[in-house]
Amino acid sequence: MSDGRVNADQQEEGEEQQNLVKAPVKRSLGLLITTYGCLFVGSIASSLLAKYYFVHGGSSRWVSTWVQSAGFPLLLGLIYFPHFVFKTTKRRPFTRFTHRHLLFSVVIGLILGFNNFLFSWGTSYLPVSTSSLLLSTQLIFTLILSVIIVKQKVTFSNLNCVVLLTLSSVLLALGSSQDKPAGLTKTKYFIGFLSTIGAGLLFALYLPVTERVYRSVYCFAMVMEMQLVMEFSATVFATIGMAFDGGFKEMVKEANQVFTKGPTVYWTVAIFANVVTWQLCFAATSGMVYLTSGITGGICMTALLAMNVIGGVVVYGDAFGGVKIVSTVLCIWGFSSYVYGIYVKMKKDEKNEKEEEEKGHSGMKTVEDGGEMEVEMGKVKDDVAAADERV
Repeated sequence: MSDGRVNADQQEEGEEQQNLVKAPVKRSLGLLITTYGCLFVGSIASSLLAKYYFVHGGSSRWVSTWVQSAGFPLLLGLIYFPHFVFKTTKRRPFTRFTHRHLLFSVVIGLILGFNNFLFSWGTSYLPVSTSSLLLSTQLIFTLILSVIIVKQKVTFSNLNCVVLLTLSSVLLALGSSQDKPAGLTKTKYFIGFLSTIGAGLLFALYLPVTERVYRSVYCFAMVMEMQLVMEFSATVFATIGMAFDGGFKEMVKEANQVFTKGPTVYWTVAIFANVVTWQLCFAATSGMVYLTSGITGGICMTALLAMNVIGGVVVYGDAFGGVKIVSTVLCIWGFSSYVYGIYVKMKKDEKNEKEEEEKGHSGMKTVEDGGEMEVEMGKVKDDVAAADERV
């Protein structure tokens, strides 16, 4: 009786896991489009709001670092609502969330916190357009680290995209001396330049490492659970920095005395809106890595930098000369070529899957004898073995 119950539970658990791992194509595509839409909104809005804080009198880099991760409680809705409110999944939150997942999430979160700090230094000194294009230098390192860590295959599509996007950053660096804001010393500009490059390199490490960790994750909700722990760890890092630097007292002082738009705009736009948009950006980035790969997530982020450049020009009046125009065109060109490469690969994979299904069905015969159904597998095992060899 107990054996039958155990077998039934195992069968139910196996069916549930299969449903989680192999979601329908349309559902996965819809989730991918939604995730990229969130990444689009979160990336552009967070970059512009981060600069908005400094433009109107904000000066604490720890405050700017803290708001990038402090919105982690917002992820609780994505984690608990599907099971307890919408009843769209049978999996309870944090099921199969092991100590290994917890440890990796904490370590990656601390790295992410330091990355946020470097980004804040860069944003405080550089124009949005310059810092955005500089961050695209992470792509070449993302590709290299993806090859080493997750055995990413180098194809013409991703290599061409990485070369074009990296070239756009090189062009920007060569012409960036004319983009230095008035009153900013060369030392501070150099610090901002190096801090932004450092943030890009850490992010290049973050993408393939999370992709490797996500290989042990079997559903999107579990990705959000790991993201919750990562953002909590990053917030702890920023909170400790703020406590030692007097950041919390400085927030009150900035709101009431320094911020040019007044305390209401300070708390609602410079702080709260920053918290929400950054959380949207990072959560969507994790989703992109899980649904696709680290290199694809990096390419999508870098492609959005072109929109950040345009946003910086429109909102803050950043200079937009010939160098930035060429850099933006190269960004769009590289991303478009990569998307086309993905489209071609998807069509090829669909064709191969249909051929495999046809071979599988042709190798199966059903024989009904005395009311009992027997299934003769024929050459199915040979077909599976051949497929494994191809993979």
